[in-house]
Amino acid sequence: MSSPVFAYGSSVGGAAGGGGARVLASGRVSRIDQLKALPRKPGEASFFYADHHFQYDAVKVLPGEYFVSSDDIVVMTVLGSCIAACIWDGKARIGGMNHFMLPDGDGADGAGRYGSYAMELLINEMLKLGARRETMQAKVFGGAQVMAGFTTMNVGERNTQFVLDYLSTERIPVVSQDVLDIHPRKVCFFPATGKVLVKRLAHSHPETLAVEERRGNAAIVAKTTAGGSVDLF
Repeated sequence: MSSPVFAYGSSVGGAAGGGGARVLASGRVSRIDQLKALPRKPGEASFFYADHHFQYDAVKVLPGEYFVSSDDIVVMTVLGSCIAACIWDGKARIGGMNHFMLPDGDGADGAGRYGSYAMELLINEMLKLGARRETMQAKVFGGAQVMAGFTTMNVGERNTQFVLDYLSTERIPVVSQDVLDIHPRKVCFFPATGKVLVKRLAHSHPETLAVEERRGNAAIVAKTTAGGSVDLF
């Protein structure tokens, strides 16, 4: 099923206000300080910032992390061969995103980097907030072949096949996907509405992308892959 194209639109000015709650240029009251002060569970994303493009509070999900919320917030990640599953319960209006690097692996350390654990963790955290499995739907992104020469063991293909098989087994329908190909992706998920925006990124330095993705450095990945983009829903 083809995906309609959406433009992000022009960027607006930064946060304003002082002597209390920060106010974004859009008029939204920022909750960044409050979000940063909340305790975090193991593996839960904790990098909060004010997204000047969307004029929303945002959280960045790094490899091995997840984030679940019903708030009006943007959940963002950058993907190469990794997969991000965005799951949404439209009835409960609860959504979550994970970011995993490989289908499975051994050991408890960094378990969120493996799809078999990351998917279970994401779904269970949504259930704890009041979501129901039978009303969940998924949107799946990533799995790019960003490194030339990885034809015998394409990690992106393995990750993509894993997540699609997993969701089929769990009977969670995949309503949208942008996977495989050669393009890294920036994914922005709005958990209160289930909306997702995807920006395909240029990949002029795939070796840097692969290394920084393994390190969990989404900021460097985004800088390295800037330009040459198309926005998809």
